[in-house]
Amino acid sequence: MAASDPHPDSDSGADSGADYEPHSSLLPFRPTLRIRLTMFYGGMFLLAGLILVLVMYVWVDQAFNLATQVPKITVGSGVTAEVGGIPLTGDQFDAYITAYQQQHTSAALHTLVLKSTSALIALLILAVAFGYAMAGRVLSPLGRITRTARQVVSSDMHRRIKLDGPDDELKELADTFDEMLERLDRSFESQRKFVANASHELRTPLAINRTVLEVQLADPAASEELQQLGKTLLATNKRSEQLVEGLLLLARSENELTDRRPVDLAEVARQALEQTRAEANAQGVRLTSVLEPAVVAGNGVLLERIALNLIQNAVRYNQPEDGWVEVSVGMVDGAGELVVSNTGPMVPGYELEHIFEPFRRVKGKERTRSDQGVGLGLSIVRSVTRAHGGVIEASPRPEGGLTMRVRIPAG
Repeated sequence: MAASDPHPDSDSGADSGADYEPHSSLLPFRPTLRIRLTMFYGGMFLLAGLILVLVMYVWVDQAFNLATQVPKITVGSGVTAEVGGIPLTGDQFDAYITAYQQQHTSAALHTLVLKSTSALIALLILAVAFGYAMAGRVLSPLGRITRTARQVVSSDMHRRIKLDGPDDELKELADTFDEMLERLDRSFESQRKFVANASHELRTPLAINRTVLEVQLADPAASEELQQLGKTLLATNKRSEQLVEGLLLLARSENELTDRRPVDLAEVARQALEQTRAEANAQGVRLTSVLEPAVVAGNGVLLERIALNLIQNAVRYNQPEDGWVEVSVGMVDGAGELVVSNTGPMVPGYELEHIFEPFRRVKGKERTRSDQGVGLGLSIVRSVTRAHGGVIEASPRPEGGLTMRVRIPAG
């Protein structure tokens, strides 16, 4: 089980609104739900404000027209009116009054529009800030759900949201998520117990059978037929042990690791090469390697299993003569990379998606012999790689054989 998280579940409902947003600042900008809600609030406020300004403009214009109406002024002949030191006749005076009213009305409306727009922009900024804060507060429960989901992904199945607050849709979602986690926790716990029990129940009789057969084979008085039968049964028993070990390892490696330590992939590959060298020499396969330091975070035993399975497969499924296996380790884009290439039979591209399935082998004489294994090697490699948060790729070589590439995050 994972160690207790330094951030307890007793987060208040008033978490900062930014908590629910993704924590990777290196990702390209994307419109989160909080930003979209803020834009929606701001857009609706802006639209309502513009409509209000337009309506006020029309109403004020009508009010000015009513307020500035004056009765008809008739100036007799020979009578002039002086405005600003300029004498005006009757018709000129009427035209001046009309122009004066229109000019001042237009100036007043222009001032009204400018001040209304300025006030609208100021209120829009306040509305956006307020909407952003309120959206963060409303969406903060989603932040707790997201954080809990991330912790569950890391195999910490004991985490729960335990959301407090009103019995609304978000609390109903959190409670439903907690119930789902409870069922998953029970299911995984049952699986772990089954694997532990199966490990004991299956290994013990196989180990007893192996011991009995080895004792019988060590008896010098045993007949040749009995010796041959014992060797056959011992080989069958060994194959059964391999199958059981592979199935148990496959079951244990399905979940992501929580306890990780620095591991040098170069050292892991070196150990796997040493364990495979005798088999490679026996089959006439040449092993070459370029091992550069590549420290990753993971489990050393499981990472060694990745390298060992890949190298063993590369040796066993090789060409009869002048075969070779190349192993390289290094850091690529901040991740440790293990590459295993080998000569061998041609592998069709459409078969690559199936080679990682349990008990699945590529069709062909070279890959269907009963002494090549139990068909779990690449399935275990893929499961262990996924448990480390890594990726594995397989690509056929034009001359025959495969190139297997495994990348494990550095930490």
